[in-house]
Amino acid sequence: MERRPLGRTGLSVTPIGFGLAAVGRPGYITLGRDHDLGQDRSVEALERRAHEVLSAAYDAGIRYFDAARSYGFAERFLSSWLQQRGLSPNEVTVGSKWGYTYVGNWRVDAKVHEVKDQSLAALRRQVTESRALLGDFLDLYQIHSATLESGVLEDREVLKELNHLRATGLVIGLSVSGPRQAEVIRRALAVEVDGGNPFQCVQATWNVLESSAAPALNDAHNAGWGVIIKEALANGRLADRDTQAIAAALAKPWADVVLSGAVTRDQMLSNVRALQTRLTGHELETFEKLVEPRDQYWSERSQLHWS
Repeated sequence: MERRPLGRTGLSVTPIGFGLAAVGRPGYITLGRDHDLGQDRSVEALERRAHEVLSAAYDAGIRYFDAARSYGFAERFLSSWLQQRGLSPNEVTVGSKWGYTYVGNWRVDAKVHEVKDQSLAALRRQVTESRALLGDFLDLYQIHSATLESGVLEDREVLKELNHLRATGLVIGLSVSGPRQAEVIRRALAVEVDGGNPFQCVQATWNVLESSAAPALNDAHNAGWGVIIKEALANGRLADRDTQAIAAALAKPWADVVLSGAVTRDQMLSNVRALQTRLTGHELETFEKLVEPRDQYWSERSQLHWS
């Protein structure tokens, strides 16, 4: 899998990346987890599973890996795998996120799985935690699900700290979620603090059911930002046509990386086959008919249960 630039960030990535949201903690909102993961959700079992899927991804050519502080032990699992494989930082590109804290106590039935805190104190605490686990492997650090309501894009102290982190060598980005993704992206593009914009990359939901962020993602691409697509399979709703759904995302000229959220080796290999898939006119027409109203899509997503 050929590596290519992540916008003008200076980082290199592969067209498909691997996101660890579904293998770093016992519960998540992806459909079909009971079948895919089984009943053993112990730390040891999930670390083995994470290593298995990471190895399948790496052996298939994937070189971008994406984690977050709130993905349970995802950073820890990724770190132990990197050491086990004997890889060096220049062989892979690693992104992580701050702004949510995992509080699920390793329980699938936890009442609360993660808590949002995008304060300056949380940023300083979590970047220290991420660097302690990932060290020189950490390349990209993103605000996790930045929203207009949180005020993080107006918090001058946080933005200054992000500028400082950028000056230390980290690429700074943000991930977005929800029906107002496009507005958040355009607000982030307009940020200015100390004469500059700390952001260089955006990660957003795009799939054949929810494509509303596409114009804003194209604007980000034209501004030189890296663009990462998440939830290309709509949290499992498109799992039965995964190869085609990922191929549709890969076809977007503004997309640098499309994340796989696989939890099994076979799912990973099926996702990677999208690189050799060219959608037919009939498939494209079928996908166009699947598009849902933006608010409807996000309302349905908010009803998904942790399992």
